[in-house]
Amino acid sequence: MATKDEQSAEILDRYLDEVNADPVSLDEVADWALREGLYRPEPQDVRKMCRAAIASGARAQKRFDGKRWYRAKHSVRTNVGGVQMSLWADIDKNASRGFMEKSIGQRRRSVVDDCFQMKMDADHFNEANPDKEPIQPVLDFSDDVNEREASQILDGKKTG
Repeated sequence: MATKDEQSAEILDRYLDEVNADPVSLDEVADWALREGLYRPEPQDVRKMCRAAIASGARAQKRFDGKRWYRAKHSVRTNVGGVQMSLWADIDKNASRGFMEKSIGQRRRSVVDDCFQMKMDADHFNEANPDKEPIQPVLDFSDDVNEREASQILDGKKTG
């Protein structure tokens, strides 16, 4: 049986095949899928909904230390008693150096995974379209990070 992600991707495939092959808003696809009875949401676990809302709020919480904005809450995915879970800590209150090393390492691996997939997508597009100018993804983010840091310092001086 197909996974939930595979079933959801199939809805988009069907829309592109049956309704319109142009790039499309997922709002349009969702409206169509609901009208056609292709999507039937499962009952929601209130505890999972609460956990997701808390995690979203925690990821969004930022603090300013006089020089920079930084994320206040951090998580580490871990296995406890055979159960995969995320443990959360506050960078200023209860996050040890080891916890922060794991959290930052996991976030770095996530960025690498995204960059790897972006390169695979660009490579596929380039090979499938040899008559077009190749897309060359830039994987060195040093300049981007330096620009954002400089901008944040300027913004901090303006608001401080």
